[in-house]
Amino acid sequence: MRRFEREKKLINPPIFSGATWGARVLATIVICLLAAGASIADGKKHKVSKDLDAFADGHNGATVDVIIQFNETPTDAHHQKVHNKGGVLKTKLDVIKGAHYSVPVESLAYISPNRPLSGTSTSTLDFTRETVNAQVAWQQWGLDGTGVGVAVIDSGVTAVGDLYWWIPSNQTYGSRVVYSQNFVPGTTDTSDQYGHGTHVAGVIAGAGWFSTGSNFTHTFKGIAPNANIINLRVLDQNGAGTDSSVIAAIQTAISLKSTYNIRVINLSLGRQVYESYTVDPLCQAVEAAWNAGIVVVVAAGNQGRNDSAGTEGYGTIAVPGNDPYAITVGAMKTAGTPTPSDDTIASYSSKGPTAYDYVVKPDIVAPGNQVISTLAPNASLLSSPTDVYLTEYSSSSTTTTNSTGSGGNTKNNKKNSTSSLSTVTTNTISPSYMRLSGTSMATPVVSGAAVLLFQQNPNLTPDQVKARLMKTASKNFPAYSAVTDQTTGITYTDYYDIFTIGAGYLDIAAALSSNDLADASAVSPAAVFDPSTQSAYLVTGQGVVWGDSSPWATSLVWGTNVFVNGTAVLWGSSVCWGTSANDGFSVVWGTGVVWGDTSNQATSTALSILVGGEK
Repeated sequence: MRRFEREKKLINPPIFSGATWGARVLATIVICLLAAGASIADGKKHKVSKDLDAFADGHNGATVDVIIQFNETPTDAHHQKVHNKGGVLKTKLDVIKGAHYSVPVESLAYISPNRPLSGTSTSTLDFTRETVNAQVAWQQWGLDGTGVGVAVIDSGVTAVGDLYWWIPSNQTYGSRVVYSQNFVPGTTDTSDQYGHGTHVAGVIAGAGWFSTGSNFTHTFKGIAPNANIINLRVLDQNGAGTDSSVIAAIQTAISLKSTYNIRVINLSLGRQVYESYTVDPLCQAVEAAWNAGIVVVVAAGNQGRNDSAGTEGYGTIAVPGNDPYAITVGAMKTAGTPTPSDDTIASYSSKGPTAYDYVVKPDIVAPGNQVISTLAPNASLLSSPTDVYLTEYSSSSTTTTNSTGSGGNTKNNKKNSTSSLSTVTTNTISPSYMRLSGTSMATPVVSGAAVLLFQQNPNLTPDQVKARLMKTASKNFPAYSAVTDQTTGITYTDYYDIFTIGAGYLDIAAALSSNDLADASAVSPAAVFDPSTQSAYLVTGQGVVWGDSSPWATSLVWGTNVFVNGTAVLWGSSVCWGTSANDGFSVVWGTGVVWGDTSNQATSTALSILVGGEK
C-alpha cells in the first residue's frame, strides 16, 4: 500500500515501512485466486504495479497492505472472496471501485501498494497575494470566497485566529474550519501536528486578523479570506501518509460536496510516479472528484533540481499532479516585490512531461517561495528557517497578540477580542505566522483563485475554471534564469518552456475579467517526440477545448513563446530537445523513471530547500 508524505518532502525518494515493503513483494505474485471481478477494470492491463516487480520471490506467509481494484464497485461478496483468501478489509474505496486490504503475500490478484507521499513545501517579505492580483478581487469585485468550501487534504488544520470569521462591531466570532475528519491510523486527532496543513489553509483563506491594524506594515491574508475550510487530515505529525487515506479523504469530500458547498480540493502532497495515470488509484480518485464537479488543485513537486538521471529536473512531476484532469501548479519566486515582472521560477519546482504518459505539466505557476501564512501551535515544522519576526511586519516597538509568551512555539489558538490581547516586543518570533517554500505553497494560491471564480459564477464547471485560469495566466517570462545554491555552489539554470511554466503565471484579475467559457474538456494535452524531425509536438486529442482556432487556440492558452514560429512544435533549450544518444533525453521520452533510490543526493538538498526556500 503506497505511503504519502506532504508535498514538502516530495523530492525525496519514498521510504517504505515494513508493511509497505511487504506490499511491494506481494503484488508481484500475480496468482489470480480472486474472482474475475477482482482484476483491474481493463483485463488487458498489467495487473501488478511496476514498482512491485522487484519483489517477486519469497516472503511466503507475510501479509501486506494493498489497494485492490474491481470491474465494479465491490460488494460484500467481493470483500468475502478476499476474506476467504486470508485478506482483511481495512477501508472501502468505492470512489475508485476498490478497497484497502491487508492480504497474505501468496493470495494477491491485483496490485497497488500504498506508496509514500510527501508534502512539497520549501517562504523576506511575502508579496504572494499582490503578485497574483488578489487584491483586485477583494476591492473591485467584492469577492472573498464567502460561502465556498475548500477541502484541504493535508496534515490537518488547526483553527488559528486567522481562520475565524470576526465581526468587530459586536465582537462576535467563529471558526471557518467548518468540518474536520481524521484519516491517519491510530488517532482521532484532526489538528495539525506538523504545520503544513494550517499554513496551506491560511494561503487559501487566512483573514489576516493578526497582521491587520495601525501597528502593522503588511497584512498576510489568504487569496479567498472568507472561504470555509473542510479539514481532512491524512498526514501524520511527520508529514507522512498513505494512498488509501488520501483516496478515502477524496471520497469523503465528494460525499460532503453539497453539505459544505465544496468546489475545490487542495492536494499539496504527492509521491513518485510508478505507473500510467490511467491505472494509478490516486489519479482515479482525483478524476472521480473532478467528474463530481470539484476542481482538484495539485502540487507539481519539488524535484526540479533532480539531475540523478541526467534530465536536468525534467520528467519529475509527482502523483497525482501527473493526472491530466487536475490543475498542477509549479512554484515562482516573487523577488520580494509586489510586481510579477521580476519574478523567476524556483529551481526546485518540478518539470514535465509526466513519466509514462508525457502529459504537459505543470498547467500553471504561482508564488510558492518563502510564503508567509498561518502557523499551527507546536508544529514540528517550526524551526529557525521558518520563523517570521514581528519586526518584519510591524512598524512600532510593541504590538499585540494573544500569545502567552514570546517563543516560536507559543501560538494563537483562536480569535479573541483586542481587549484581551497582551503586548509583546517586536523583536520576538511571530506567534501567528511562519514561512514555508515549495509547490505546496503555490498550490493553495491557485485553489484560492478557483474559489473566487466559483463565488463570482457558481455555475462554472471544473473544466471552465481550469481553462480560464490557464488562458488568462501571464505569458511574460525571461528566456532563462539561473540561481546558485549558497551551500553547494551549484548553479541551476531554468528555461521557460512549456514543461517549466505551463500556460503561465496566475493572474486573478485577468481571470475574473474574462468571459470565456470552455465548452469541452480541459484535460492537459500530451507531448510527442518525433525522432524523424527531432522535434516535440503538442497533441491535444479529441473532444477537448484546446485547438487551432480562437478562443482556445494553443497559442493563446500557452502563449507563442513556447512554440517554434507559430507551429505546433515545442520550443526548448534543455535536455528535452537533445538527441536520443543523450541518457537524460532517453529517460524523459522513454520508459525510464527519473527519480533514483534513497542514495540520491537530491534527498538532503530537497529538505533544505523546503525549509529555507531559495534566494
